[in-house]
Amino acid sequence: MRRLTMLLLAAVALVVSVPSAASAAAVPTDPRIAAAVAAWKNRPVYVDPQYTSVAGVDQVDAMSDRIRSTELPVFVAVVPSGNWFQEKGDAQLLAGWLAHANGKPGIYLVMDGDTTSGATHLVRADGPTYTYARREESMDQQLSGYLNTVRVNDRYEPAAARTTPHPPRPERTYTREPFTVGKALANGFGGFMLGLLGGPLVAGCVLLLAAVVARRGGGRL
Repeated sequence: MRRLTMLLLAAVALVVSVPSAASAAAVPTDPRIAAAVAAWKNRPVYVDPQYTSVAGVDQVDAMSDRIRSTELPVFVAVVPSGNWFQEKGDAQLLAGWLAHANGKPGIYLVMDGDTTSGATHLVRADGPTYTYARREESMDQQLSGYLNTVRVNDRYEPAAARTTPHPPRPERTYTREPFTVGKALANGFGGFMLGLLGGPLVAGCVLLLAAVVARRGGGRL
């Protein structure tokens, strides 16, 4: 009996540990992610050293105050992103990695001063993929603009944030009609008939215009 109990406990532990291991495997090693998760233990806003000029202490305080007034947990990472990073310009994917690395439900935002990209993680809410900053808009105003668009409703099923890239878009293909002698002759005959009929038509228009001009000029061409 004791052995059976131990086996059952081991099976439960294995089942519980599989999703955690899968989540960990889905998050790549990235210093931005590690730094953000470490900073979030103390406050919900992390600012990369490169962005302290646009998100200084006063901005971080204002952003933290705005987050406290939100009914859901919000985690913000002000970090660089782009095609030259692992997410290949998909900042929402980076937000998903941050969510799984942090391991807490909430709204995860990646901000770079121009764009706010977001992902919801295990919460009954829905928000835009990204929003753009207006001219001269501060970071706390950008954050408020995004959070104002988030909809919280029990109808939304909690889902884990995305950790895989979108599938590539299929390339458009054009099917060329095969060459046939019949089509070539048909196209050539059509061009010939157009030239044959078009020549007299153009000449007639020129003569008509000349006659009108001559009539107005006293009957001389």
